[in-house]
Amino acid sequence: MQLQQKLLSFYGDDFTGSTDAMEALTLSGLKTVLFLKPPTKELLDEKFANIQCIGIAGTSRTMTPEQMETKLKPILKQMQELGAPANHYKVCSTFDSSPSVGNIGKVLEMVLEINTTQVFVPIIAGAPPLHRYTVFGNHFARVGYKTFRLDNHPVMSNHPITPMQEADLIKHLAEQTDYFIDLADILTMNDYFTELEETVNKTVTKKKTKGLLFDVLTDDHLTKVGKLVWEKSITNQSFVIGSSGVEYALTKYWNSMKGNQEQHVENDRERRIEKEQVLVVSGSCSPITSDQIKHALDNGFTGLNVSPVKLMDSKTSSAYLNGLMNDVKDLVDEGKSVIVYSALGPDDISIDETREYLQSIGKEPSNSGQLLGEQFGTLIKTTVENTTLKRIVIAGGDTSSYATLKMNIYALEMIRSIAPGAPLCKSYSDIQKFNGLEIALKGGQLGQVDYFTKVHQGNVVKV
Repeated sequence: MQLQQKLLSFYGDDFTGSTDAMEALTLSGLKTVLFLKPPTKELLDEKFANIQCIGIAGTSRTMTPEQMETKLKPILKQMQELGAPANHYKVCSTFDSSPSVGNIGKVLEMVLEINTTQVFVPIIAGAPPLHRYTVFGNHFARVGYKTFRLDNHPVMSNHPITPMQEADLIKHLAEQTDYFIDLADILTMNDYFTELEETVNKTVTKKKTKGLLFDVLTDDHLTKVGKLVWEKSITNQSFVIGSSGVEYALTKYWNSMKGNQEQHVENDRERRIEKEQVLVVSGSCSPITSDQIKHALDNGFTGLNVSPVKLMDSKTSSAYLNGLMNDVKDLVDEGKSVIVYSALGPDDISIDETREYLQSIGKEPSNSGQLLGEQFGTLIKTTVENTTLKRIVIAGGDTSSYATLKMNIYALEMIRSIAPGAPLCKSYSDIQKFNGLEIALKGGQLGQVDYFTKVHQGNVVKV
């Protein structure tokens, strides 16, 4: 079976999640480009005519349901109009969301309004390549060598904006929508595909299911759900909601189909990534990122611990940011790799200070990602413009989204896998300084302890 040229369009609810999805597709040999806003047909035809998968990096993880209706819904319509059979709304692999922020149930409602011929939406959270598993509807994620149920997860159960205190994803989503959501459990997933398909059809027909969550524990489960999603999509263009498990599911199925290999770009070439000076900016509160920062500082990086409140407060932000930009420029000019960070872990005093400041000006904690990210974006943009810096890392999902939007970049393409879900990418820009800039966007819970030093050092890897 031959694959057609255009396979999938996806929207990521933050930028780190978007590069995660792009990585899964690229590692499978599919030509994928991630755009910072929906691409026009003219841009695709002129510069990206051969791509098979189109990504759109977004910020909906910090949106209210009202903002989703006005800002996200038009983008989802534009994504559908790109013409790929499958359209994916990509969420974090730890499914962090709430009724008021990043509401996934609201997205379920919107995509069924947009795609009126679609009866139900598949929902996939499990992604075994990222050590994310869904069993009897409960979601699990690994930290180090231990796997936690989501409500006991040391990072996500204490997330500063959307703490995940419910591991049962059906219950979690029931707080976000009145639409009925059911489960294809692990026993169903262990059936032969024809039996699985029959069970799904009966469930949807009899129960009027609007969203169907699939348990995923193994690669075999991924392949089955990938086949199910794809066969429904090529019959009737459709949406799917989930983590990058969606990409892993589809690619496992596509790669199992006879004769599709010539449709792929070469995926066995070696690409050498040289050692390169790097600027890291981190708005992440994760203990994983904290350990990565400490490791980098112990291995030659220079650290600048900044005050989020001073960066956000209109009374201090201008002078404080200017001073910070001067300090970073001087360090980069000296040839040093630099880490600018706002917190070291979830107990950092800056988190409470930021929350109290936002409350004092009538803003929600969810606004911190945008306010801090935009300032970090200005810092990165100015540093790149005024130095010879060629490699950037941004840590923290919300920080990455808003910081990247402040730069003169319109698209990203993966050039190297550093850690699952957090690849190094090259940028596309109409401005020479930013065209070809190397950038890695890392979610708080991703990467090994030496992640930042790996980005700095480079080596030979397969892409």
